Amino acid sequence: MAEFALPANSKIRPGKTHKAPAGAKRIRQFKIYRWNPDSGETPQLDTYEVDLDKCGPMVLDALIKIKNEMDATLTFRRSCREGVCGSCAMNIDGTNTLACTKYIDEVKGEVKIYPLPHMQVVKDLVPDLNRAYAQYASIEPWLKTKSPAPGREHPQSPEERAKLDGLWECILCFCCATSCPSYWWNGDRYLGPAILLQAYRWIADSRDECTGERLDNLEDPFRLYRCHTIMNCTKTCPKGLNPAKAIAEIKKLMVARR
Repeated sequence: MAEFALPANSKIRPGKTHKAPAGAKRIRQFKIYRWNPDSGETPQLDTYEVDLDKCGPMVLDALIKIKNEMDATLTFRRSCREGVCGSCAMNIDGTNTLACTKYIDEVKGEVKIYPLPHMQVVKDLVPDLNRAYAQYASIEPWLKTKSPAPGREHPQSPEERAKLDGLWECILCFCCATSCPSYWWNGDRYLGPAILLQAYRWIADSRDECTGERLDNLEDPFRLYRCHTIMNCTKTCPKGLNPAKAIAEIKKLMVARR
C-alpha cells in the first residue's frame, strides 16, 4: 500500500546525484526528498549511491553514512537506533516506518525516502510535530486520581495490568496518524490514531479515576468520530499495535455511558 502523499502545493524537481566511490561493487541507490525552506526553491529528489559492503543493514545506517561521508547538509531525526524512541519515523518505499528497524534488503530496487506525509516539513526528512504534541498534551497523558493512594502506590492486579498491553508500547512516532486520510484532511481537529490510542491507555488503566472526564474531553464530532476504521493505522504501525481497536473501544464506552 503506497501511503505517501506530498505536502500541499509541493512539486519535486530532479536533484543532484552523488556517486559511490570508485571500485564499489554492491551499490544501492537512495532517492531522498530534500527541501530547505530558507532557499526559496522547490523540493528536489537527490540520488545517493551507497556501497552496501561498507554500510550497516538498516536504512538509518545508510542515512548516517550519507550524512557523514557524502552530504553533510542532509537533515533527519534519529536517536536510539533501537525502535523505541520514534525519532527516525519517515516514509520508506511507500510505507511509514522507522528507519532504524527497516532493513535495506527489504526494499527492492532504489530506496525512496520521504518525510512523513501530510505534515509541514521543517527541512528534508524532518516533519513539524508541534501540532501532534499539542494534541497529545490535550488528553492529559498522566495518571489522574481523586482518592489518596492506599500506601505508597496504587495497586493493580496482573489482570488489570494486562489490559494495558498493546497500548503502553506506543512510541509516538506518528507513523499511524500520518497514514490516516482523516488525519490528513482534519488534522487540526481530529486527534488521530496515535493520540486516541494514548487516550485509551489512560481510560483503560484501573488506577485512573477520571474516566468520565476523559470521555467528555473526547466527545466531539471531530476529535474522535472522524475515524472511519480503514485500518491504515494498524497496518503501518512499526510496533505492531492496533490503534483502530483502541479507538473502537473508546466508541463503545461512549455508547455505554448514554
